[in-house]
Amino acid sequence: MNVLIMGCGRVGARLASSLDAQGHKVTVLDVDAYSFRRLLPTFGGTALLGDGTDEEALRKAGIEKADAFVALTQGDNRNILAAQIAKHLFQVPRVLCRIYDPLRRDLYEALGLEAIGPTTIIAETFRKRLAG
Repeated sequence: MNVLIMGCGRVGARLASSLDAQGHKVTVLDVDAYSFRRLLPTFGGTALLGDGTDEEALRKAGIEKADAFVALTQGDNRNILAAQIAKHLFQVPRVLCRIYDPLRRDLYEALGLEAIGPTTIIAETFRKRLAG
């Protein structure tokens, strides 16, 4: 699978390294080159500087041949915008995005974005562990 990941924070770097280790073709796009330090030394994919909400940067990162796009920056708005560009403009077959705000996650999920809400997932994990 050819995967383009926007955002090389802890989650993006971990996902990129994991997919790369499984043999997938991975490109990571981030606006800060310092973020690439989080990739494992064995990472064999491509790390590019660029803004994932910029169409030209996405083209340079190979979005037109991507099987999947994952938006994992710290900003919900950036993730939503990039996911919509990937899905509607570039017709990427599989698009996932992280949305911290549970209300917005539900809204965008209803509008067709495949959104993952870490706030809800983590709160539920804590609730279950507290419940024993």
